[in-house]
Amino acid sequence: MVPKIRRGSNTRGLLAYLYGPGKRDEHTDPHLVGSWDGFAPDPGRDPEATLSRLAASLDLRVKQAGTQAPAEHVWHCSVRTDPGDRLLADTEWDTIARHLIQAVNLAPNGDPDGCRWVAVRHADDHIHILATMVRGDLRRARLNYDLKKAQAECRRIEKEMGLRQLTPGDGTAAKKPTSAERFKAERTGRTETPRETLHTTVRQALAGAATEAEFFTRVREAGLRVKLRHAPSGDVLGYTVALPGDRNRNAAPIWFAGSTLAPDLSLPKIRQRLADATVTTEPNAPGTPGRWSPPANARRHATQTAEHAVTRLATDDDEGAAQLIGVGELLDATARTSPAATRSELVAAARAFERATRSRVRAERADTRALRSAARGIIQAGGALGRGEDGGATAMLLSTLVLVTLAAARWHSARGHAQQAAASRQAAEHLRAAYQQAAATPMHTMCEAGRAIPAAERRHYDTTIRTVLGDDQPPSAPARDHDALAAVLAEAEKAGHDPTALLEEVTSWRGLGIARSRDDVLVWRIRRIANLPADPAPPRSASVTSTRTTAKLGRTAPRVAQSAPAQPATDRRRPTPRR
Repeated sequence: MVPKIRRGSNTRGLLAYLYGPGKRDEHTDPHLVGSWDGFAPDPGRDPEATLSRLAASLDLRVKQAGTQAPAEHVWHCSVRTDPGDRLLADTEWDTIARHLIQAVNLAPNGDPDGCRWVAVRHADDHIHILATMVRGDLRRARLNYDLKKAQAECRRIEKEMGLRQLTPGDGTAAKKPTSAERFKAERTGRTETPRETLHTTVRQALAGAATEAEFFTRVREAGLRVKLRHAPSGDVLGYTVALPGDRNRNAAPIWFAGSTLAPDLSLPKIRQRLADATVTTEPNAPGTPGRWSPPANARRHATQTAEHAVTRLATDDDEGAAQLIGVGELLDATARTSPAATRSELVAAARAFERATRSRVRAERADTRALRSAARGIIQAGGALGRGEDGGATAMLLSTLVLVTLAAARWHSARGHAQQAAASRQAAEHLRAAYQQAAATPMHTMCEAGRAIPAAERRHYDTTIRTVLGDDQPPSAPARDHDALAAVLAEAEKAGHDPTALLEEVTSWRGLGIARSRDDVLVWRIRRIANLPADPAPPRSASVTSTRTTAKLGRTAPRVAQSAPAQPATDRRRPTPRR
């Protein structure tokens, strides 16, 4: 149940809207479900009642107060149930309205001088409460923190009436688009409101920015209009942004301040973030220069940094609050440079996790330099192609980011942050969907390679996997769910690594217990620390190896080759070219 509160000064005009057809003819059977004394005139059910008569009754004390009445004397609260809730009767809506009026101190229980109010219902799922904020003793009603009180009362009503219980907030969420903004976006053919577009663009421009000037340059390069607010001394005090083509009725641009897009996008908060975590300005992230492409190298480095964030979030201290800000920037940078196949899911993951980056918890040492530097490296390296080494490195990074978001959900849940924990889990689902798309080809290649391992070698790797992972039941056949893990162990051993030591090391890292696919996490961890290509080469078939061996013998020993029996036609197949 969601309350939404507004203030106004036109009682008659608001009643005309509530009893009218609505902006889209969505109002049906408007009528009163409750009032201050239970006898207010109802223009919806009483033919003799009029809107003017009802407005005059509500404004009686406002007129008596004269100049002592507030300029905006109308208190308007809409209360809506969840789409999955049952249909409430008029008497139940009356009870809800009375509870809310009492909770915000408009008409306390047993107070004969309480404010006058009515509750209008013109749809099945919500009501509108209209009250005039002048008491019977002609004093103004004291409405301190009325929205928080209304939200707390709605949580209690949900429990009493068996409705869906929404997660309580802590006042750190970004402001949602208004109904007028949503209607305008639909009229103009936009898929989202300008507020949401500006919010996403400004947040992505901040990801990995080293200086304030670079941040504003990125915002302008993204196509937004920027207007800076200067002090008399010339110092920049704030900024506003506007979407090109978004204008009001006077054909003037509609400007949004950074603080109205999100609490942490105000200029003072941005400056604090830039000062707390100075990012490195090298053109490429550290890694293995020359072996991998710049996008793949940047993603490999970001994966290592994300693994450290999983460890930090697993602790009980408040330093994880700073890590969440850096993880948010890393998600924004990944979404900004992602290929088209995974972009929609990554943008949705970054938007969902944005809610998890803010809470009332403050870290004493807000050190996010590593994460912000990793985000900067991804942006400077450019977009990934979505295939080959770049695509495999993206899957490697996404596998770790899923663990980071799940660790963030646990961190928030331990502190009672219900909205932030739900946002982290939602981001994890979007990241899983993006990972499935990015990892489909390399994981299929590794599974094929695991099935092509000779039986004796495969039994050796299966024994290593069972021993390290604690599976004491030896299977009668090679475990098909360990094909990819066996393949990467074989590849690491050929590269000169000890497969048992590698598997033991990556299994000891944090986050494995919350993974949905343990083998996927282990595969990408081993590929990274063993410095193996993120995009594995396809396995060679036995027939290809036999053909190449026969050809080599034929060149070195022609007589033996001539006396050898001819190969069947089915075995003389053309070798498949390597990728």
